[in-house]
Amino acid sequence: MNALLVYPRSPETFWSLTHALRLINRKAASPPLGLLTVAAMLPSDWNLRLVDLNVRDMTDEDLAWADYALVSGMIVQRDSALDVAARCKSAGLTVVAGGPLFASEEERARFGDVDHFVLNEAELTLPPFLEDLERGEARRLYRTDEFADMSVSPVPRWDLVDPREYASRGVQFSRGCPNDCEFCAVTQLFGHRWRKKTVAQVIAELDCLYGVGWRGVVPFVDDNFNAMGRYLRNELLPALIEWRRGKRGVSFSAQVTMELADDTELLELMVRAGFDTVFIGIETMDEANLAECHKKQNRNRDLLADIKRIQRAGLQVQAGFIVGFDNDTPSVFARMAEFIQKSGIVTAMVGLLQAPAGTALYDRLDREGRIRVDLSGDNSDGTTNIVPRMGLESLQAGYGDLLRDLYAPRNYYRRVRTFLREYRPPSVNVHITPSHVLAAVRSLYHLSVAGRERWEYPGLLFWTLFRRPRTLPVAVALAIYGYHYRKCFEPLYGASVSGPGRS
Repeated sequence: MNALLVYPRSPETFWSLTHALRLINRKAASPPLGLLTVAAMLPSDWNLRLVDLNVRDMTDEDLAWADYALVSGMIVQRDSALDVAARCKSAGLTVVAGGPLFASEEERARFGDVDHFVLNEAELTLPPFLEDLERGEARRLYRTDEFADMSVSPVPRWDLVDPREYASRGVQFSRGCPNDCEFCAVTQLFGHRWRKKTVAQVIAELDCLYGVGWRGVVPFVDDNFNAMGRYLRNELLPALIEWRRGKRGVSFSAQVTMELADDTELLELMVRAGFDTVFIGIETMDEANLAECHKKQNRNRDLLADIKRIQRAGLQVQAGFIVGFDNDTPSVFARMAEFIQKSGIVTAMVGLLQAPAGTALYDRLDREGRIRVDLSGDNSDGTTNIVPRMGLESLQAGYGDLLRDLYAPRNYYRRVRTFLREYRPPSVNVHITPSHVLAAVRSLYHLSVAGRERWEYPGLLFWTLFRRPRTLPVAVALAIYGYHYRKCFEPLYGASVSGPGRS
């Protein structure tokens, strides 16, 4: 049996890092971890071929070789997935689909070219599909309301990936989140109960990655990495510290909650284990909005002080923000810009409030008649599927002004300096490779010679060399990210996003 594992093309988004990847000679940010995990669950006598359309095209030779096409994707990949299913079906392949894109009935109705939907967690729904397929009795739909025991989840098939194509490799240690944010689809997909792999499983995955030659960042793609701090302190983080002894070039990142700022021991262990970046869903600084969206873990906190505490511990804070809550007024845009500048959160993903189908927010707004269009799946493209209290035109206009303010070079580079003043990098040897040096040279040309940042970028480099020399690789990386953000936003809000910005 020959099977194509097809990952649809992603549009250019905040997180696609398309323009930054060109400077470091990579084609995509990360491989499709879900498909690679599914690949490890397929029969050993199947011949597998990964086709990530973000890296290469699906050729006629691929289609002629294959019997099956297994397609997975996110909502933002909808258009590409429709094209993939149609092309595979017309070539005579049996099309099997799974993943968040296909989870709702509305989405499945669009995909008439799909023969079988294998939904929810593959550890539970893939085995019965394969058994029925072997008997020639495969049904169209396989789904479950149960959640998998992650201790049976296999090591992903990293051998199917070209290590030269991607900027990172991911590990999924846990699923589920005990929180109940109104706008979030995580608990709909993975439930409230926090489930984890064993430490031995995580180490086996890292050994596999290291064995195939990966040296770089390994994001823990969990939605709430620090949900069980005691387990991290006592088991996982000590094991990661031990694993990294004698190894160079591997670092970690994770998505955490602001409660991490309260746990000094956990912060210290994460840095010792090799974590250098965390993403936090801050969403809003307004207490009324936090109550509205049930973001209780961020309420009654000094958010600015919490961020500084995490930065001083040795972790860069990236964060997500949302505008368009019912309690937001036009003043929210200036207040958010001021907060982000003061915080030194360089990578600030600000999006309009959106309501994914199946969330509590979607159900509430649907009852109020405030769901207006399909969800785009890209929460920073300036669209929303809801009718905001503020008025759509006012919301989008204020959002455009906010992005122009945040990502104008002058303000962006000031934010980098604010972060670097607080940041205390761990005392470890930085693993500099020829590709790092080449990226720095390319960035200097694209940002300062060919680009509009003729003075800002060199100024940052000189400032860092004299004031914070150990953070120079971080400064270069952040400048490259900023280049992508500006290029990403320009089609939406005009070239003025690259203008001087307010002081």
